[in-house]
Amino acid sequence: MLEITPNILIPLREVSFTFSRSSKPGGQNVNKVNTRVTLIFDLLHSPSLSAAQKIRIHQRLAGRINKQGLLRVVSFRYRTQAANRVAALERFASLLREALHETKPRKKTRQPRSAKENRLAAKKHRGRIKQMRSTRSKKGDNWQD
Repeated sequence: MLEITPNILIPLREVSFTFSRSSKPGGQNVNKVNTRVTLIFDLLHSPSLSAAQKIRIHQRLAGRINKQGLLRVVSFRYRTQAANRVAALERFASLLREALHETKPRKKTRQPRSAKENRLAAKKHRGRIKQMRSTRSKKGDNWQD
C-alpha cells in the first residue's frame, strides 16, 4: 500500500511500471541497462479515489495526464532500476498529496485605526519637513554663511 495521506491509501497493484534506457550520459551502463522507470497510474478507473478526488487531481495535474486518463511519472536520476522505482513512487505520492491539498480561504482583515492614523501623521510630518526646506530656499536666506 502506498500512503498518500492518512485517509488515502493506494494499493501497488493499481500502479504499473515500464522500464527503458535512460537518456542521460553514463557510458556502457546507460547503453545496456533499462534503468529509466515510468510509473503509470490509471486515474479514471482507480477504485481507491472518490469522484471528487479524481476531478481535483485531473484539474491540478492536467499536464501529466493523457487522454486515456493515465498519469505518468518518470524517474531516471539513479543508476539502478530499483532506486528509480522508489523515486518514482515517492514523486507520485507527493504529486497526489499536493494535488489533493486544499488551501484554506483567506480571512479578510482590517487595518487598525491607530495604524492608519500613525501612517498619516508620519506623512504629514515628512511633508512639513520638506515644506520647510522649500520655503527656506525660496526666501533666499543664506543661512550657511
